[in-house]
Amino acid sequence: MALHPGLKALLQVKDRSTSQWILSDGSGDEVMMNESEIEEGQEIGEEIEVFLYRNRQGGVSATPMIPHILPSEYGWAKVLKVSQREGAVVDIGTTREVYLLPADLPQILELWPKQGDHIFMTLRTDRHGDLYGRLATEEKVLELMQPAPETVFNQNLQARAYRLLPVGTFMLSVPDMHRIFIHETERQEEPRLGEEKTVRIIGVKDDGTLNGSLLPRKQERLLDDSEQIMRYLEESGGQMPFTDKSSPDEIQEIFGMSKAAFKRAIGKLYKNRQIIQEEGWTKSTK
Repeated sequence: MALHPGLKALLQVKDRSTSQWILSDGSGDEVMMNESEIEEGQEIGEEIEVFLYRNRQGGVSATPMIPHILPSEYGWAKVLKVSQREGAVVDIGTTREVYLLPADLPQILELWPKQGDHIFMTLRTDRHGDLYGRLATEEKVLELMQPAPETVFNQNLQARAYRLLPVGTFMLSVPDMHRIFIHETERQEEPRLGEEKTVRIIGVKDDGTLNGSLLPRKQERLLDDSEQIMRYLEESGGQMPFTDKSSPDEIQEIFGMSKAAFKRAIGKLYKNRQIIQEEGWTKSTK
């Protein structure tokens, strides 16, 4: 068999040369492997499974560290570093770093992955035999995804973004591989490619795909609004010239929320006896 970069191979330990071992496929093709990578006790004549890659001299070398992602096989690769010129360097579980080129990343730089994010991808080789990452296509994701049960409705799932579109974000839950679509109206900001988020499931479709939201539940939003009002009161000496009678424009400008949301939060604080309202002022009871 031909020994091409990017493939797994079962080879025979043929001989030793200085600091390297010579591996053979039995038909005359040979590759080198560093002595430090051979398992203790490995003998000449025994077989070893290796991963083949293009070395810095342009030849093919072997390593016993088999990556968890191979050409035509898909998985999550952790981002190690990112640069505008070279793209993202990802870890596939072997000694060789793999690049995801800028052309494969989002056009908007702010949506590029960051160190620690995870990319759902496979491997490819160029005409020289160098290894690169390739993002999973939507067709491949639909083939590999797992249908979600109805019981995930209204549950929180951890998911990572694998496809970014103006209309919304496509994500895969981890580790269950449920496909989730987040409409643009269900997020405050667009996730980066590979970014992991906690997603609330708001819809389970007949085909097992999901609709999700990155917005907090109504009760959580109400709590956040109430906390924001209390912080404003604390910073304003315990009182403010805003009540549930204030204009929507004033409320939006000062608090960044609608009047309806402001009134709900004020009502909650009043019910909890955290505030009082008198003569056009809201005052903290603390």
